[in-house]
This record gives sequence, structure tokens and C-alpha cells, in this order.
Amino acid sequence: MCGNEAIGEGAIQADCQFYAGYPITPQNELTAYMAKRMYEEKRIFIQSESELSAINMVFGASLAGARAMTSSSSPGISLKQEGISYLVGCELPAVIVNIMRGGPGLGNIAPSQADYFQATKGGGHGDYHTIVLAPSSVEEAFNLTMLAFDLADLYRNPVIVLGDGMLGQMMEPVNIEMATYKNKKINTDKDWALTGCRGRKPHVIRSLFLEEGVLEEHNKKLQKKFQEIKEKEVRFEGLCLEDAEFVLIAYGTVSRICKAVMNDLREKGKKIGLIRPITLWPFPERIIKGVAQRVKGILVVEMSAGQMLEDVRLAVEGACPVDFYGRMGGGVPTEEEISKKLSGFKAV
Repeated sequence: MCGNEAIGEGAIQADCQFYAGYPITPQNELTAYMAKRMYEEKRIFIQSESELSAINMVFGASLAGARAMTSSSSPGISLKQEGISYLVGCELPAVIVNIMRGGPGLGNIAPSQADYFQATKGGGHGDYHTIVLAPSSVEEAFNLTMLAFDLADLYRNPVIVLGDGMLGQMMEPVNIEMATYKNKKINTDKDWALTGCRGRKPHVIRSLFLEEGVLEEHNKKLQKKFQEIKEKEVRFEGLCLEDAEFVLIAYGTVSRICKAVMNDLREKGKKIGLIRPITLWPFPERIIKGVAQRVKGILVVEMSAGQMLEDVRLAVEGACPVDFYGRMGGGVPTEEEISKKLSGFKAV
């Protein structure tokens, strides 16, 4: 399967009941796949008239208790930011897929990682976070999409699956029968949903609190939930860290290139390790902080001007030098470029 299709099948296996989306390259295979599979499963698929419509349709479906998803690519996700803020403010679960492309503006349709800030810092208004999952392979995209639905329901909070044009288009085997997160559904009763009163007290779900002090208390409740997520849901992959003198940090498809660099340099006797954040929020700051105490330096590699770099620096707290190599606007770092940057390591 290609990555876009794998994400779609992950959503199907996770019992996604509602999908709304609007076409944009390089994630169109996902929308097309959902159009076919949702019809086959007798679930609801809507090609909306705009990205704004899609996110607000997801808002309504989630209010009614459905497992709901939308997907897009960078400019389309920008248009969804108000709706994402509303989802968080109302504590509604939803899965939002971003297959990133080059920017800013319309940019191009090549792979990029320049939406990191938007995804991890809250691209809409207010003090909020979304959980952000960053797969590095097609099979992991399938598995993490299933996990995304469970985390969304568990915490009543939107979850972003953050890929890029390369991951969306590449084709790899996917073992659906061996799915890591298969049938681990959480809180499917959703006794808070707006399903009609039926003789009970009506439910009210809102993000508008005009009474003095009420909104502040609601924000405190949200921040307590975000702190719980930070304590329980950090995920990462660490390779060859025990004896590493220098460590590469990269996520998504760039981490695959960095892994190849690590393996090549280790064959040449150089002690290189790799940290791959799987959750970009919550960020694996503890492992990075620990490693920084005992290595000579860290090299961050991204398809951006350096966005995750800031979170790495915050985690390192000056314990070791941090260098950066990035490509922008659809440029993809090569093994040779990363190796060269490592050989001339310097702090930035």
C-alpha cells in the first residue's frame, strides 16, 4: 500500500464512522481510498466544498459520538485551525491527518516538515495542544492511525497524524492482521455525546464561557489533561545510544535517511546514535536531556529551516553542543549531506 492508503485502512480498522475531506495533493489517495472503503463499510464519507466545511463536519460528527476523521495537506490544514481550536475547547475527539508539502503559501507538492510549529504549538487560538504522531514507514502510518483514534477518545482531544508527501506516496508492505493496536477501542460508550435527551437531562458541549472566571477554570482543566498526556503518552525510538558519542535526532521519513547514515558510519567505526521522536507532542524531552549529558554533540535534521530544533535545544538545556542541517521547500536531505555535516560538527 502507499502511505495514504495505509492511513485510510488504519482508520477503517479503527472503526472510523465519519470522514469529511477536500482534495489536495499529495494526500488525494487518502480521500479517494476513504470514498471507496467507507461506502463498502456502509459508513459516512463526504467530499466537502472546502477545508473549513470538512473540519466543522467532523466537529458535528464528533459531537454526536462518532469516530470522525479529516485529512489534508499543509495549506488545507491551515484553513482548519479555527475548527481544531473549537474541538479542543469542547473536548471532542477527532483524528486530523496532515501529509505535509512545501511552503509557505501554496508552495509545491514535494515533501516537507515545515508544519511542525503549527502541529505542536497549537496552530489556532488559545492555550491548547493536540497529540501529534509522526510515522516513519507505511506500516507505522497504519498502526499510528489506529492509535490516534484510541488516544482521541481516551483524552477527548484531537490527534494529528503528521506525515509528508514522501510517506504519503511511497509503497511498502502492511500486515493488517498483525496490527499493533488492533481492537483496542477506548471509551466507546461516550455518555457525554449529544444523542438526544431520551428522558435524561440534556448534555451541553460548548467552548463559550462568558461568566467571569469560568473560562479560566475550564482552561485549568484542559492544562491538567495536557500534563497527564505529557506524563503518559511520550513515544520515541532510540538506536545505538549506549555508546554513542554523537546523536542524530530526526522524525518521520528523514529519520530513515539518518538511520542509514548511522549504520554506515558505525560500520566505519564511528559511534553514532539516533533518537526518533514518534510523538512530536508530547515531545520526548527526558530521553534527549539524558543523552545530552553524556555525548559530544547532537545533530538535528529536518525538512525545514529548523523547527523541532527549538524543542531539542530546550530539552538539552546547554548540556552539549547542538548542530542543525535542514532542507526547505521540498528539498530532501541526502545521506552524503548529513554525513558531511556530522564530520564538520559545530554548535549552532
